[in-house]
Amino acid sequence: METKQNKKEKRSFLSSNPVMRRLDSVDETSDSACASYGGITLKTIYFLLFSVVGVFVQLIMQNALATGGTFKVNYEGFKVDIFYGEAIALVVAVVLAIAFQIMAFFARKTTPITGALYSITQGYIISFLIFTILGAYDMEYLGALALLITMLIVVIMAVLYSTGIIRVTQKFKLVLTVLFFTVVAVSLFTLIGYFIPFTRGMVTDIRQNFGFSVGFGIIFIIIASLFLICDFDSIDHVVNDKLPKKYEWQAAFGLSFTVLWLYLKVLDLIITIAGHSKD
Repeated sequence: METKQNKKEKRSFLSSNPVMRRLDSVDETSDSACASYGGITLKTIYFLLFSVVGVFVQLIMQNALATGGTFKVNYEGFKVDIFYGEAIALVVAVVLAIAFQIMAFFARKTTPITGALYSITQGYIISFLIFTILGAYDMEYLGALALLITMLIVVIMAVLYSTGIIRVTQKFKLVLTVLFFTVVAVSLFTLIGYFIPFTRGMVTDIRQNFGFSVGFGIIFIIIASLFLICDFDSIDHVVNDKLPKKYEWQAAFGLSFTVLWLYLKVLDLIITIAGHSKD
């Protein structure tokens, strides 16, 4: 019979996003205050609501940052004049998102706070894409479309996992691993190729190719969707193995992290298609 420890070892390699992966190695149980699906759900909503706060923060700061000089940005076919203040604030949001993500990952006790701050930065970035990039062309409604598609994907993945149609097996992990590292490798090759003079032109043509952009975007969405399945499996581990209630925060943040990542990839794909269609 396979032991509980062996199961954890098999689940640990790319079984989910880094936050969830640490939960798979936890060997701590509680008979009284143990984690529950309801607790994880409420905490997931908590993090996602903070991303909405980030949207309002960006909208409130938009006018204050609209000072000084501007420069033109071409984002997936959308040519927009961006104020320097807006650009600096966006860079700060990206840097803070990385910092808060790392803090939530390594310092578990800070997850309720650092996870919320990470969600705010993600909401800020999402709001910038919707109300600054798309807003310049009165196409903010595409943000709502991306939200509906993301919710639909989450529901479909939850049904596929709960009914056992998709199971987190070794074969499943192998497919996810191949997809993930293929995308990472292609991204690195294109990035490096851009800085090499004799390959820069070819890389630029590839990156500006509509079919390549759409295909790459779809692959990213598929990977994020598969990570959702792995997150559901990790949440089952947290609840069924009766981990202490404090681990609900990590499980909820891990799921929120994947959902926000999925939304950004869906939104980016929609912007790519819309930018190509409007020409």
